[in-house]
Amino acid sequence: MKWTRATHHLAELAEKCGELPTSFFRFQVVELWVFGDLLDVPRDVDVIEVALVTDLPVDEVPWMTEPVGAEHWANSTRLSRNPFEARWRSKDAPVWNHRIERPALVWSAADGVSEEALVAVGDGTGELVRSAAPSEDELRKRVEDEFEVSLRALRRANQDYTDHRWSPGKLTPHSDALWRTTTGYLDLLDVVD
Repeated sequence: MKWTRATHHLAELAEKCGELPTSFFRFQVVELWVFGDLLDVPRDVDVIEVALVTDLPVDEVPWMTEPVGAEHWANSTRLSRNPFEARWRSKDAPVWNHRIERPALVWSAADGVSEEALVAVGDGTGELVRSAAPSEDELRKRVEDEFEVSLRALRRANQDYTDHRWSPGKLTPHSDALWRTTTGYLDLLDVVD
């Protein structure tokens, strides 16, 4: 996708974040961050990588999972119809980790759309609005914390799947949750090892 189209999609999503009613969803998105290729120099990109920070506790948003209601939120904001790769995060922990490197805040519930960040991304000067890099110790601690959360989530998702395996109704929501949780856990395991 062309750079200008990607930045247009990002700006549209930032606007949508501020337009959604607060009582419409089980959770609220309180921040939108961009990371990855869109913070580099202008060129064609495959996806727009974003981090969506929710008001949910850390244990409800383990790495690479989606909170309950995320699909509905994604449909309401057109996130699901555009070339986004979204990572859901909790407000109770840093947004950055081993994959979300030096993200830039483009929208927050407190301050609205960051025009400075959107202009910098559009101009290819995203480096100017990126957050500071963590130290090696901070990054190691962050990964260890996420790994613990992910392991707890994997145990819960496995038990939930087991409990519903032979029950009436669709198994897909439980198997998809187990798959996402497992993927996040394995990603963190590779970094911890």
